Amino acid sequence: MRIFLAGAAGVIGRRLTPLLVLVGHEVTGTTRSAAKAGTIEAMCARPVVIDVFDADALTAAVVAARPDVVIHQLTDLPSAPGTPGYADGQTRNNRLRREGTRNLMDAARAAGVRRVIVQSIAFAYAPGAGPRYETDALDLGADGVRALTVSGVAALETAVLGTAPVAGIVLRYGYFYGPGTWNEKAPKPPSVHVDAAVHAALLALTRGAPGIYNIAEDDGAVSIVKARLELGFDPTMRLDAE
Repeated sequence: MRIFLAGAAGVIGRRLTPLLVLVGHEVTGTTRSAAKAGTIEAMCARPVVIDVFDADALTAAVVAARPDVVIHQLTDLPSAPGTPGYADGQTRNNRLRREGTRNLMDAARAAGVRRVIVQSIAFAYAPGAGPRYETDALDLGADGVRALTVSGVAALETAVLGTAPVAGIVLRYGYFYGPGTWNEKAPKPPSVHVDAAVHAALLALTRGAPGIYNIAEDDGAVSIVKARLELGFDPTMRLDAE
């Protein structure tokens, strides 16, 4: 299968790219930084240096790659919560989720891509009792930095699920922990180990109907029943022995 992986040098991309190659897929991986192109090449993928906000160049790159599936793992979050630069990062990430996702979906449709898998978050639900299900409302009444996060996520998911005839798969990840993340251990519910998140993206290549899936640990914050049943998701999955 030919795969166009947007964000191949990111936290998820660095672990997903070699896994995709290992199981026999042909991967074109993007990065904004020419300095990171060598990292992608070292993982046996074809690097493409691209600005997702350049819609014409992005469309040309996707069309040239002729992918069967596009995977969207793009983020712009260099600063951890509570550190300088976090709020600015959320503003940039909001733009990426809105404009970048729209450009990527338009490019996927132009290239005749049949399926797009996208990174979203499982901690944007409106407050409520019990675990949150995929059908529950997002926290669109939030304010401050959280308002940026939730509104960006809503725009991203609308674009991915509303670009016919492309089948959109939204993976709502919990807070990441593990190698390459800000956290060595699960920080708070809902959390997910980065390897389990990577494996969910791999599963979504061929499994699951279009729609939204919570990808997190079974910690009571969100329901993962749908992901278990339709994707075969296992929150205990690890790529390396620990």
